[in-house]
Amino acid sequence: MRDALQFVQVLTSISLIIVIILQAQGQGLGGLFGGSDSMGITKTRRGLEKTLFQITVGLSIAFMLNAILQLLIQ
Repeated sequence: MRDALQFVQVLTSISLIIVIILQAQGQGLGGLFGGSDSMGITKTRRGLEKTLFQITVGLSIAFMLNAILQLLIQ
């Protein structure tokens, strides 16, 4: 059981890294490190950007739940 949870944790973390890099790909290198070119102007997420955002939220929740579950099993 512990090995399966560790495998899921690694798989989730790799997927999370890939999705975050895909999100930052359209923003340039400054967006990857927290910089922004928009000068305070916000925009709504649409299409692929919205889907990537929702996948990121889902993967981060799965990552946290898996980490908590691993703590409880120890």
